[in-house]
Amino acid sequence: MKVHPVPRITLRYDIASALAQANSCRQKKLRRMTHIFAKVLELPFHSDADVSVEETSDSLKFTAATDDISGEVRANAVEICPGVTKVVVIMGDGVLDLSGNEFELDLWRFRLPASTLPELASAVYGGGELVVTVPKGGEEEENGGGDIGVGRLVLVQ
Repeated sequence: MKVHPVPRITLRYDIASALAQANSCRQKKLRRMTHIFAKVLELPFHSDADVSVEETSDSLKFTAATDDISGEVRANAVEICPGVTKVVVIMGDGVLDLSGNEFELDLWRFRLPASTLPELASAVYGGGELVVTVPKGGEEEENGGGDIGVGRLVLVQ
């Protein structure tokens, strides 16, 4: 039986330090890029859920079939940072965490057009379907031209 000596090349390199260096480069922190989309709708379903989207001249309507909802449902517009608004649907007596520390990746999201008014979004649950309606603004906002008027939005509850 012939025994082969250990090659000297493995003794010249410090493999442990090379692996430590490679791992230190991979441990970069990811930053959130909340400024990419100004208006987003987030539904409490997985990203692969079947959601029907209907667009009319005055609103966007999102419909999803579910049996997991009990109690009251409401839509809240949360301003994440100046100019960035996210519409979230809260079920039951759920508490909305405004800290922004949660990082749910697998949620159903939809980028809302600039003409929508997320502050006036509403959510209704009935007959096994969750329906979220996000109204649109007037034609002046969509076209971006014409007379620039100063208006006030009054929300009565």
